[in-house]
Amino acid sequence: MNATPMPHVLLTGFAPFGGETTNPSWEAVQALEGDVVAGHRIVARCLPVEFEGSLHALRHALDELAPALVICVGQAGGRAQLSLERVAINVIDARIPDNAGAQPIDEPVVADGPAAYFTDLPIKTMLAALRNAGFPAEISQTAGTYVCNHVFYGLMHALRASPGVRGGFVHIPYSPAQAAVHAGAPSLPTNVVAQALRLAVGIALTVEHDVRMGGGTTH
Repeated sequence: MNATPMPHVLLTGFAPFGGETTNPSWEAVQALEGDVVAGHRIVARCLPVEFEGSLHALRHALDELAPALVICVGQAGGRAQLSLERVAINVIDARIPDNAGAQPIDEPVVADGPAAYFTDLPIKTMLAALRNAGFPAEISQTAGTYVCNHVFYGLMHALRASPGVRGGFVHIPYSPAQAAVHAGAPSLPTNVVAQALRLAVGIALTVEHDVRMGGGTTH
């Protein structure tokens, strides 16, 4: 008798971009490849930093794996904490070209799509768990207008066809090696990020209803 396949969690990171030679988002999720959390096996995929190519790769992974949970991870150099993103907006406004040379300005991610999607991850519970475990974390109200937001919006748009599948996005700081060449910008070691993401996955898989706690900003 064949055993029932273990359900998957899809974690995605990104290739290097903007002149960097590494991207800690991919290094962190790759470190979790094959881990089992709450009866689900983690599968890691690297997305290109390209507006067109990123969503193509993401949709391929969704079709291949039919995951129960998807968390996309990206680098936000200059941020000091793990940023649990609340909202993805339907706009591309690229300050720099992507890795394919494309630089869309004031274009929608999805033509005629809604203005925004909110994550359905229990981000307040995740925030509390991360902080209680000693990880620096925050709720973020913007994922930017570059490829990270593009992927976040594209993910939530795609998951409309998969009821019950949760999705969201986490931004992470520079790695220490990157921060050393960025005038001492805030950083987190990749292994620490991986541990935090593993904890976040466990919360997302086991907590059905989020807690009500402050996580907003005044500006």
